[in-house]
Amino acid sequence: MHIVTVLWLKSLEVFSNVPDGQLQWFIDHSDDQRLGDGEYLTEPGDPIKGPHVLVEGKLSLHMFQNGSKREFVMFTKGDISGYLPYSRGKISGGYAQAIGEVQLLSFRTEKMQEMIKDHFELTQSLVHVMNNRVREFTAMQQQNEKMMALGKLSAGLAHELNNPASAIVRDSISLKEHLRLGPQVFKKVVGITIKEEQIDKLNEVLFRIIGVKEQPLLSLKQRMVLEDEIADWFEEKNVENSYTIAENFVDFNFSVADLEACAEPIAEYLSPVFNWISNLLVTERMVEDIQESSKRIADLVNSVKTFTHMDRGMEKEYADIHIGIRNTLTMLGYKIKKGNITVVEDYDETLPQVKGMIGELNQVWTNLIDNAIDAMEPNLKGTLTLKTEKDREFVNVSIIDDGPGIPADVLSSIFDPFFTTKPMGKGTGMGLEVVQRIIHQHNGNVKVKSVPGRTEFTVCFPLEN
Repeated sequence: MHIVTVLWLKSLEVFSNVPDGQLQWFIDHSDDQRLGDGEYLTEPGDPIKGPHVLVEGKLSLHMFQNGSKREFVMFTKGDISGYLPYSRGKISGGYAQAIGEVQLLSFRTEKMQEMIKDHFELTQSLVHVMNNRVREFTAMQQQNEKMMALGKLSAGLAHELNNPASAIVRDSISLKEHLRLGPQVFKKVVGITIKEEQIDKLNEVLFRIIGVKEQPLLSLKQRMVLEDEIADWFEEKNVENSYTIAENFVDFNFSVADLEACAEPIAEYLSPVFNWISNLLVTERMVEDIQESSKRIADLVNSVKTFTHMDRGMEKEYADIHIGIRNTLTMLGYKIKKGNITVVEDYDETLPQVKGMIGELNQVWTNLIDNAIDAMEPNLKGTLTLKTEKDREFVNVSIIDDGPGIPADVLSSIFDPFFTTKPMGKGTGMGLEVVQRIIHQHNGNVKVKSVPGRTEFTVCFPLEN
């Protein structure tokens, strides 16, 4: 058994500047309390007593959320737990459990008002503990929610990145194999004699056709008809591999008229030249595919960088709010497609740039949009509407879903810490609490209106923070 003395209390940083007389008063009005391994100091619903100074052992503060244990803090020797001066929390919401044998110096809570009235330095030291505890808990929860927000995006991002990455690998292998066929085609082309002006005219026609950026999309039926027309034209002109190469010309929307234009300057060498052109078209298509896939990966990586604002500090700065919202939609794109959700974007593009912590605001959009997607899941489809508008010196951002709505009996609790209606493993109950905290940091507010078939979260904060 450890005997608690004034000297021992003064060895703790929190009490180092408290007068000896006040510390002795604290000891005189405290009880020595022992807990065996696994015993509970408090359970949910118990009145919070103390403060308790942990003399020996460890104390775990945890909750059970959707059947899963979640530890928030581990108190060790010299730490202070329990009720503190001016604390608004009166009833325990979790468990404080002994890890091993525990000894506590437990202050008699009924003496708290006397402490506040007569022992200023002692009260001040304990208030400092409470402030630090709130600050650390808030920072921990905000960081946890950041990781949760990124975790929500990771599966979709992996899928979105895997598709273009696989396409690059696939196309690069095909391109390598295709280029090995080049010498055979080149051998046939090099054997023909063709004038420079003929080549120039052919190149002019080719680049005019290939250079069309907005190619019309053909239906399957239209494509099959065009392939047959081109293959028949090649057959008629005795071009080798007519049906094989016809597909490549259709990919670039060549018509029979285009083939006639290409054939005019090289009429006597149609077969080798058209097979050579087909070879070029295949190469061109593969390079375009690789370029498009690479751009897709670059855009996704840029969205991640912009979303997390990893290259910026925590200072407020000016930015277009729509960039963050659109990046969030990009990051959640896989989940949106999987949920068969239609996105309606109704933005006021004349909105000036807003001043805020952009990475934190992106966390708000992620939580609200992700919640809306989850809410529409039972319907197997849905419409997500995103709206921005200016209201005098404020900006309003609305996230609207057509899911079943939030039950009226829980609507008032949705911003409470740890409250969640999601099944185990799908939510921490901190998402909306963090949303509210971040918007309060921006001197704004979050409101919700919900009826079956329409739930609307509206975030409102000043353009200038």
